[in-house]
Amino acid sequence: MMCLTGVDYFSTLGYQPGIAALAAGLLSPLATVVLIALTLFGALPVYRRVTRESPHGEGSIAMLERLLPWWPGKIFVLVLLAFAATDFMITITLSAADAAAHVVENPFAPHWSHSANLSITLVLIGILAAVFLKGFREAIGIAVVLVGAYLAVNVVVLAVAVWHVVGHPVRIRDWTEAMTAAHSSPWAMAGVALLVFPKLALGMSGFETGVAVMPQVQGDPSDTYQRPEGRIRGTRRLLTTAAVTMSCLLLLSSVTTTILIPQNAFKSGGPANGRALAYLAHQYLGQAGGTVYDVSTIAILWFAGASALAGLLNLVPRYLPRYGMAPEWTRAVRPLVLVLMAAAVLITLWFHADVDRQSGAYATGMLVLMLSASFASTVAVHRRGHRWATVGFASITTVFGYTLVANVVERPDGIKIAAIFTVAILVTSFGSRVHRAFELRVGDVRLDPRARRVVRRAAAEGPLQLIAHQPAEQHGNSPGFMPQAPAQVPVGGPPLLLEVSVRDSSDFTADVTVHATEGDGAARLRVQGPTIPNTIAAILLELRDLTGEVPHVYFSWTEGGPVGRLLRFLVFGDGEVATVTREVLRRAEPDPRRRPHVHVS
Repeated sequence: MMCLTGVDYFSTLGYQPGIAALAAGLLSPLATVVLIALTLFGALPVYRRVTRESPHGEGSIAMLERLLPWWPGKIFVLVLLAFAATDFMITITLSAADAAAHVVENPFAPHWSHSANLSITLVLIGILAAVFLKGFREAIGIAVVLVGAYLAVNVVVLAVAVWHVVGHPVRIRDWTEAMTAAHSSPWAMAGVALLVFPKLALGMSGFETGVAVMPQVQGDPSDTYQRPEGRIRGTRRLLTTAAVTMSCLLLLSSVTTTILIPQNAFKSGGPANGRALAYLAHQYLGQAGGTVYDVSTIAILWFAGASALAGLLNLVPRYLPRYGMAPEWTRAVRPLVLVLMAAAVLITLWFHADVDRQSGAYATGMLVLMLSASFASTVAVHRRGHRWATVGFASITTVFGYTLVANVVERPDGIKIAAIFTVAILVTSFGSRVHRAFELRVGDVRLDPRARRVVRRAAAEGPLQLIAHQPAEQHGNSPGFMPQAPAQVPVGGPPLLLEVSVRDSSDFTADVTVHATEGDGAARLRVQGPTIPNTIAAILLELRDLTGEVPHVYFSWTEGGPVGRLLRFLVFGDGEVATVTREVLRRAEPDPRRRPHVHVS
């Protein structure tokens, strides 16, 4: 699993040294040290905490979901999902585009490929989709091979580069003298490094996907759903190993590329732009050795989208269908892969497979998720009374906040692209919610023993009749409910008062339990559900199956316009109860003879 996460995290070595050189120039190693410090003492502790608080792959989003109830919580989660989609989708398209760039810049590449970046990127995305359509286990196997090979060739290239640096001390002296000439003091150098390090933030990618794939991490035999200690321990080991390995590689790559490569080679159009280590590989290992490095880089950049795709395949089914904001088929892997890959193709066409144009959105989405994770961790330790841990996580949150703001100011296109993702997800999600509003929306209906006795006794005395009744604890005259039995109830057994209260109208589905009380000459069935009409419909169908008789339910007409009542139903779960109950029953039971009867007066 570390390799599946690492195809995203480790692949940034393909372009991170070049980004650092462009951002910090000769101070690139110092800025990289700041980045490494934030990785090891910021991002790593945060996500180790996330594994403890959210051990089933939901990540920091689930932690924040628990902080905000009702609709604000759902909308907040949707916004975070939009930034997660920005991060993961741009990971797929940007990495494939960078792989295509390495293809066309290789000296052995055929001449026709030099202007085929877009076509090569689309082909790479298509192959990635085919791997996931084949199976998730196959994707993990490919990741292990690619990460192993990529780390091996990087170690070789860096070892050769360090040998050339150590063997030519004059280059180290030239570098230090150039830094001293450009900056007045070590404090000035440190200040510049602190100011520019947010531009290097792409070097921290991979942590969110690391916790997103937690369900795939093997735990201990003694693990339970509530306490998966083995899985938590394994994921923490995964994150720590990846962070330490990457930190070492980033530092070595930054030092060697800064000392050995002329600064003008990093500029746009230069031979080291976006491929600094590849430049060293061709220079010191020859064209054949450089081509081996290019092939491994192309392979891991292509497959970097695998960890992002795995993260999306884990997050989307956990939230959107549960909120009613996506069809149920999105829980299936293969259809969702096709949808996500279609989106990746559209994004690639939109950006014309340009790496630089996508990097701002990539960094913005990643930093928003890291900021949310650090904030959620701060709240989690604060609630447990850990004072010093709260101070530490709050400080990390502040640093991530600064890094995010600096990136947005530097590259405002990133927040614009993320805003497009946010609007798209909000619009499609609420459109799906409205479209699915008349589904049954109740998972399981359970009657407690007393409720079963009351229902069976009433059914034995005549037609089973229920009256939608205003719960006693609610004040006012709730539309659609009757305060007492209407005159047109047919002669038979005593009617049952059905009292439904809304638990959380922002929930789409829920399991419900029916409780019975008797007193004041009437028997009451009481239940809490996500909405009133859908819950009533589900209970009527359950009573039909329990007794073998089609029940009758009685409502009063509501006052007010139908549009306003529909909006109340969509937002607050009540509204036009009678007509909505009938519509839910009509869709749930196509046979009119078996459909519960709805009466309104």
